[in-house]
Amino acid sequence: MSKLSDSLKRYLIGERKTIDDRSIFHKLTLIAFFAWVGLGADGLSSSCYGPEEAFNALGKYPYLSIFIALGTALTIFVISASYSQIIELFPSGGGGYLVASKLLSPTVGMVAGSSLVIDYILTISISIVSGIDALFSFFPQSIHHYKIPLSMLALIVMIILNLRGVKESVSVLLPIFMIFVITHVAAIIYIVGSHAFEFPTVVSTTVQQWNGATNELGYMGAIMLILRAYSMGAGTYTGIEAVSNAMPILREPRVETAKTTMKYMAFSLAFVAVGLMLSYALMHVQDAPGKTLNAVLFEKLTVNWGSGISTTALLVVLISEAVLLFVAAQAGFLGGPQILSNMALDRWFPTRFAMLSDRFVSQNGVLLVGIAAGIVVLATGGSVHLLIVLYSINVFITFTLSQLGMVKHWIQVRNTFAKWKSKIFINGLGLLMSSFILVAVVIIKFSEGGWATILLTGSLVALVLSFKRHYNQTSLQLKKLDELVLTAIDDAMLLPAPEGKYPACDTKAKTAVFLVSGFSGLGLHTLFTVMRTFEGTFKNFVFVHVGILDAGNFKGSEEVDNLQTYIDSEADKYVNFMRNNGYYAESYTEIGTDVVSVVADLSKQIVDRYPHTVVFGGQVVFPEESIFSKWLHNYTVFAVQRRLYLESIPVVILPVRI
Repeated sequence: MSKLSDSLKRYLIGERKTIDDRSIFHKLTLIAFFAWVGLGADGLSSSCYGPEEAFNALGKYPYLSIFIALGTALTIFVISASYSQIIELFPSGGGGYLVASKLLSPTVGMVAGSSLVIDYILTISISIVSGIDALFSFFPQSIHHYKIPLSMLALIVMIILNLRGVKESVSVLLPIFMIFVITHVAAIIYIVGSHAFEFPTVVSTTVQQWNGATNELGYMGAIMLILRAYSMGAGTYTGIEAVSNAMPILREPRVETAKTTMKYMAFSLAFVAVGLMLSYALMHVQDAPGKTLNAVLFEKLTVNWGSGISTTALLVVLISEAVLLFVAAQAGFLGGPQILSNMALDRWFPTRFAMLSDRFVSQNGVLLVGIAAGIVVLATGGSVHLLIVLYSINVFITFTLSQLGMVKHWIQVRNTFAKWKSKIFINGLGLLMSSFILVAVVIIKFSEGGWATILLTGSLVALVLSFKRHYNQTSLQLKKLDELVLTAIDDAMLLPAPEGKYPACDTKAKTAVFLVSGFSGLGLHTLFTVMRTFEGTFKNFVFVHVGILDAGNFKGSEEVDNLQTYIDSEADKYVNFMRNNGYYAESYTEIGTDVVSVVADLSKQIVDRYPHTVVFGGQVVFPEESIFSKWLHNYTVFAVQRRLYLESIPVVILPVRI
């Protein structure tokens, strides 16, 4: 059964990658163009529903969308410029989470990170649901009940693609992305170009509708109508932050790659979003049941092309639009696991979310955001309108907090940084726009689903705080154990022992193998327990230390080399301590993504050399077992025990109470 499951896994997500391949970081990272596809599709695809929400909010004054279009373009460029400054200040990535954590406070950063996690889950949900809506705009409403099943199928395919690895998933989606760009840019140029000679009429109509709005609503009412429509198009700006969150997957030099990607995103999104909004007005597009506004627009555009050509052109456009929205879900699969990894390294989320699979992707993170997105689709019934509300609020929480952190930073460095005024102007303007949109959407859409996203985000924040509290308590308890054991050891005992102080290796003698994770109180407590319980039994002592590749150290070959150096030095401390006490000792170290597999491979090597081997591992025992202690800790030693039993290698697990 195990071989069958392994074969199925390899078939679906590919062969494992090896850290011994020194070009692995080049193979897994993205150049600016591919990053634009993988990350920028989120922002570009939002033009399929963001401009529609803003345009529909204007009601009977569609030509006022010209003001919304100008405001949209300005907002896109301001937010993009703001995040380019974040990229320069935080080149290792982390985006809004890291900015808020470092520049405001860790707790505020946690709120920003939690909002981003939900945002990326909703990115996946809304992108897939909107894609299905676009596709079904071509078909009669009688078959629209198949939308949800097809949404779930698309989600499963995206999960499998992302388990295969970042670059592979982006490469598959590249041709579809380009079809969307070419068809929509061509359509916008054609529509705007064909109406170029109607410019005086457009201006006249816009003035008439403005006068009509002011006569009916008053000047403040007309302004509020425009501001409301502007805020309702908040979905257009989502996805801009994705680059700053996913810096580790970008090709070196990362900062330049990221800034280039941001430029691609800003110009493409501004052109398409503004172009579509103008096209709606110029083509007199009106909402139609069961169809997206873009579908109605392209129907009007192709109506005189002949029946066959019109149908084919419309189908190609809608398919490209649908699949681009599926591509946009990729941003959620790239950014979501990355944020989870960053927060897990800071102990806000379970540490398992920082771990990488043998494909060097955050498998747990991919599965979590994918499954959660599926639950959201089912819970909302695939309602794009409701998802947009949930989506916009969360992303603008992070936008606002990150811009606030940057403004605070430029104020603090104003005496040492000459260009602080231009920097604070950009981030200050971004803060003003982000906070306005956030407040407006919450107030306007509170009763239409806004309350749900506030409740959801608040619940996640409360859960994350409980995770952090548990990890803090555990760290204090382990620190006490370290102090109790480590203070009793003379530092001189950790230096290399002189020749002749310890006996030669006897491979036929009984050998104790210890699974350790750093030179700590846990490892020493296990060692001392064995020496006390089995006094004089073991002549050889072998220490196995596996370095785990996670999101914190898998950023380049230099970090991996540093990890190898660290685990070697920690294992050497055990070896030197035992040799200075008159015992033969040695160590086995290796880097990997799966502790159990690496330990199993090393253990077989050790047993070949030392036939009379017993493996020992220590397991922390908490004063009170709870769901947190069971879920937040990996209990790896038990998995190792089960694996080594299959190899007929005896394993003893010793309790270490804290």
